[in-house]
Amino acid sequence: MALMITDECINCDVCEPECPNDAIYMGIEIYEIDPKKCTECVGHFDEPQCVQICPVACIPVSPGHVETRETLYEKYLRLQAEKPVTPNPANLPT
Repeated sequence: MALMITDECINCDVCEPECPNDAIYMGIEIYEIDPKKCTECVGHFDEPQCVQICPVACIPVSPGHVETRETLYEKYLRLQAEKPVTPNPANLPT
Protein backbone atom coordinates (compact mmCIF):
# COMPACT_ATOMS: atom_id res chain seq x y z
CA MET A 1 0.00 0.00 0.00
CA ALA A 2 1.32 3.38 -0.85
CA LEU A 3 0.67 6.22 1.50
CA MET A 4 -1.06 9.49 0.72
CA ILE A 5 -1.10 12.96 2.24
CA THR A 6 -4.53 14.39 2.99
CA ASP A 7 -5.65 18.00 2.74
CA GLU A 8 -5.06 18.32 6.47
CA CYS A 9 -1.36 18.80 5.58
CA ILE A 10 0.04 22.05 7.00
CA ASN A 11 3.09 22.11 4.68
CA CYS A 12 5.49 21.93 7.59
CA ASP A 13 8.19 20.43 5.33
CA VAL A 14 9.27 17.69 7.76
CA CYS A 15 8.15 14.66 5.73
CA GLU A 16 9.91 15.32 2.43
CA PRO A 17 13.52 14.94 3.64
CA GLU A 18 12.60 11.82 5.66
CA CYS A 19 11.53 9.80 2.61
CA PRO A 20 14.32 7.40 1.57
CA ASN A 21 12.72 6.91 -1.86
CA ASP A 22 12.22 10.59 -2.70
CA ALA A 23 8.52 9.84 -3.12
CA ILE A 24 7.31 13.00 -1.36
CA TYR A 25 7.16 16.25 -3.29
CA MET A 26 5.40 19.61 -3.10
CA GLY A 27 2.16 19.52 -5.05
CA ILE A 28 0.03 22.47 -6.09
CA GLU A 29 -1.21 23.18 -2.56
CA ILE A 30 0.16 20.47 -0.27
CA TYR A 31 2.80 17.78 -0.25
CA GLU A 32 2.00 14.65 -2.23
CA ILE A 33 3.36 11.10 -2.38
CA ASP A 34 4.22 9.37 -5.65
CA PRO A 35 2.70 5.87 -5.27
CA LYS A 36 5.21 4.50 -7.79
CA LYS A 37 8.03 5.37 -5.38
CA CYS A 38 6.35 4.83 -2.00
CA THR A 39 7.28 1.57 -0.30
CA GLU A 40 6.07 2.64 3.16
CA CYS A 41 9.80 2.52 3.94
CA VAL A 42 9.88 -1.27 3.47
CA GLY A 43 13.51 -2.15 2.84
CA HIS A 44 14.73 0.92 4.71
CA PHE A 45 12.92 1.11 8.07
CA ASP A 46 10.41 -0.84 10.15
CA GLU A 47 7.83 1.96 9.94
CA PRO A 48 7.07 4.74 7.46
CA GLN A 49 9.23 7.67 8.47
CA CYS A 50 6.83 10.32 7.18
CA VAL A 51 4.02 8.92 9.31
CA GLN A 52 6.28 8.87 12.37
CA ILE A 53 7.30 12.52 11.99
CA CYS A 54 4.04 14.11 10.76
CA PRO A 55 2.77 16.51 13.45
CA VAL A 56 -0.85 16.44 12.23
CA ALA A 57 -1.20 12.72 11.38
CA CYS A 58 -2.34 13.36 7.81
CA ILE A 59 -0.59 10.44 6.08
CA PRO A 60 -2.87 7.39 5.84
CA VAL A 61 -2.67 4.39 3.55
CA SER A 62 -4.00 5.22 0.10
CA PRO A 63 -7.04 3.03 -0.63
CA GLY A 64 -6.30 3.40 -4.34
CA HIS A 65 -2.87 1.76 -4.03
CA VAL A 66 -3.25 -1.40 -1.98
CA GLU A 67 -0.06 -3.50 -2.02
CA THR A 68 1.26 -6.37 0.06
CA ARG A 69 4.47 -6.12 2.06
CA GLU A 70 6.07 -8.44 -0.51
CA THR A 71 5.02 -6.13 -3.36
CA LEU A 72 6.41 -3.14 -1.47
CA TYR A 73 9.71 -4.97 -1.00
CA GLU A 74 9.85 -5.81 -4.71
CA LYS A 75 9.25 -2.12 -5.46
CA TYR A 76 12.06 -1.23 -3.04
CA LEU A 77 14.43 -3.60 -4.88
CA ARG A 78 13.44 -2.13 -8.26
CA LEU A 79 13.96 1.44 -7.01
CA GLN A 80 17.37 0.51 -5.60
CA ALA A 81 18.40 -1.03 -8.92
CA GLU A 82 17.33 2.15 -10.75
CA LYS A 83 19.43 4.46 -8.57
CA PRO A 84 22.44 5.83 -10.43
CA VAL A 85 25.78 4.56 -9.21
CA THR A 86 28.07 7.30 -7.98
CA PRO A 87 31.55 6.79 -9.41
CA ASN A 88 34.37 6.36 -6.94
CA PRO A 89 37.31 7.88 -8.85
CA ALA A 90 39.82 7.37 -6.06
CA ASN A 91 38.81 3.70 -5.72
CA LEU A 92 38.25 4.28 -2.03
CA PRO A 93 36.30 1.69 -0.05
CA THR A 94 32.65 2.60 0.23
